[in-house]
Amino acid sequence: MRVMVIGGTSGIGLALAVHYAARGAELALCGRDPGRLDAHPLTGNPRVRSYRLDIAERDAVEAAVRDFGAGGLDLLIVTAGQYLDAAGLAASPARGPALVQTNVLGLVNAFEAGAAVMRAQGSGQLVAVASIAGLLKDYPGGSLYSASKRAAIAVCDAYRKALAPCGIAVTTLVPGYVDTARLRELNGGDASAKPFLQPEADAVRRMAQAIDARAPQLVFPWQLHLLVRLFNRLPLRLQRLRAK
Repeated sequence: MRVMVIGGTSGIGLALAVHYAARGAELALCGRDPGRLDAHPLTGNPRVRSYRLDIAERDAVEAAVRDFGAGGLDLLIVTAGQYLDAAGLAASPARGPALVQTNVLGLVNAFEAGAAVMRAQGSGQLVAVASIAGLLKDYPGGSLYSASKRAAIAVCDAYRKALAPCGIAVTTLVPGYVDTARLRELNGGDASAKPFLQPEADAVRRMAQAIDARAPQLVFPWQLHLLVRLFNRLPLRLQRLRAK
C-alpha cells in the first residue's frame, strides 16, 4: 500500500502515518517543515519519504504527488490546515487569505494532483480531515475558519460525485475536538475543558476504520454532532449568543 499524507509532519497527519507504517505501507509525508520529523522514529524507516511543500502552492503539490505517485498511489490523505478564530481574524485581517488558501484552495490542489494519478491507474482514495465546525451553518458571529471547513466538506462532496465513475473513493473525516499538541497549544497547554474531547489515538483509530471502509463521511463524536444540529435549528437571536 502506498500512502501520501499532506500535513503528515505533525498532529493527526503524523499519527495516521504511524498507523499506516505499522501496517507496512510505503509512505510520503509532506509538510512545510519536514525537519519536525528529525527526531521521530519514522525518519529511519526506509519505506518513508518526506517532501517539503506548502499545500497552497499548486506546482509544489503536483510535483510531489507525481514523484511519489510514479510508483502508484493508493491513498492520499490531506490533514494540512490553518486555524484562526473570529478574534484572531479581527486582530490580523491579513491572515484570512492564507487560511482560505490552505484550507480550501490547498485541498483542491491536493485532490486535483491525486486524482490525476489515480485516474491513470484506475483506482485510489482521497481523504480530507475537515472539522465539525464545518457543519455549523452560517450564523451571526460565525468564523472564517468554520466557513473554510464548510467549503472543504463541499469540495469533498463534489469530488466524490465526479470521481466515482473512475473507481476513486473520497472520504471526508469530520472530527470534533481531538486532544492533539496543537489543540493544547491553542488552549494554554490544556484542552481538557473542550466538550467531548477525544484522545488522539481513539480519533485516529476511528478515522482509519472509516478509510478502510471507504466511507463517504465520518462525523464524530455523535454527542457534539447532535449539539451542532440543535444549534443550527436555533433562532438567529439565540445564535448570536455564541461568541464565535
